[in-house]
This record gives sequence, C-alpha cells and structure tokens, in this order.
Amino acid sequence: MDAAALQQGLARWRALSNDQVARLKAVLFALCLLPLALLAWNAWNDALGANPIEAVTRTLGDWALRLLLITLTVTPLRRLTGLHWLTRLRRMLGLFTFFYAVLHFSSYLVLDQFFDWPEIAKDILKRPFITVGVMTFALLVPLAATSTNAMVRRLGGRRWQALHRSVYAIAILAVLHFWWMVKQDVTQPLIYSAVLTVLLGVRALWREQERRRQLGGAYLPQVRRGKIIPIVSRRP
Repeated sequence: MDAAALQQGLARWRALSNDQVARLKAVLFALCLLPLALLAWNAWNDALGANPIEAVTRTLGDWALRLLLITLTVTPLRRLTGLHWLTRLRRMLGLFTFFYAVLHFSSYLVLDQFFDWPEIAKDILKRPFITVGVMTFALLVPLAATSTNAMVRRLGGRRWQALHRSVYAIAILAVLHFWWMVKQDVTQPLIYSAVLTVLLGVRALWREQERRRQLGGAYLPQVRRGKIIPIVSRRP
C-alpha cells in the first residue's frame, strides 16, 4: 500500500459519523466481554486445568492489565493518526479495566480466601505482590467513581485531569504486581513492561517538546479580564 492510499484510508476513518462510532462502541463492548465469556465456557466444560481457581484469578487479572494498557494506547494512537473519535472509546475501555479488576479481586477474596479476613490481612502484609495488587485496585476505585460527565463538572476539568493522571502510577503498579506474581517465566511481564515503557516514554517526550515550545516563545501571554491566558503565537 502506497502513502497516498494510506492517507485516503485514514481520511475515511477520520470522517466517521456519530452512528458509525456508536456501532464501533457496540462492537468494542462485545469484544471486551468476550474474555469473560470464554472463561465461563471453559469453566462450564471443566477446561480450566488442574487449578481452576488460580486459572480464573489469573485470567481476570491478565485482562484487567491488558485493557489498562489498551486504554493508555488511545491517546498516542489518536495523536499519531488523527482519529479523534478514539477518545470516545477510552471511557468504556477504562470501565472495563475496572470491571475485570473487580472480578480479579473478588475471585481472590471469594474463591481463593473464602472471605477469611484474618488470612487475607496476613496475605496482604506478607506477600508483596498481593500488597501492590490491593494498592492498585484501591487507586482504580476513585477513577471509576469519577468517570461520568457529572463528576467531571463537579470536580472541574483541572482537578479531574489531575486525579486521572494517577492512571500512570496505577499502570506501573499493575505491571509490578504481575511481575512479582510470576515465579518462573517472565516473558509476559517483560512484554507488558516494554509496552508500558513506550507508552509513558512517548508521553514524556511530548511533554518535553511542549515545554520547549513554551520556553521558545511558541506561546505568548494575553491579559483578559485581569487573567494571563496563554495563546498560540503566530510566529512561523
């Protein structure tokens, strides 16, 4: 495929209508439920292996981490391709991340520990990967709770963005949780770590470029109603 054909293809994808985006969201919703459906099918057919409880817990945790990384991919992909409607899929991906994290944590509480709270407390204190996992889940809760438009308005855009930037720390903790949980083969943790490093590195690069543009005079201050507001300079 030549560059012209690629540009034409991207142009068609950039021009998606609201109805087309809605249909894409419906497809994405079904795809996000597919891992859970496959897990339920395997459980029904007794195909979870020798340790079905571990299989359930691990599978749910794996998909929580995968969806978290996919959610973090939305912004770089949007900036690189110009597909701005991708942003409209990000909330669904984030909520499915939390959904699988809830199921992952619940399977640990119910299937693994049977609500044995003293044993759970000992587990959290003695096993570092459990400690980090609980911290990760706790940090996800306020992000899910403030994911609605009403909460954005209530918190204000700046405070809402500051809160949701904690997703970067959450992603680091989630990868660390998975890394410490794996005892032998670290292939998957290495892959997830590499993906997260790229996603965070790209963001750090863009932020540094933005800082340099500001220092170089790309933004000039303008006073409006007693406030200094940065505006884009018309310099070439």
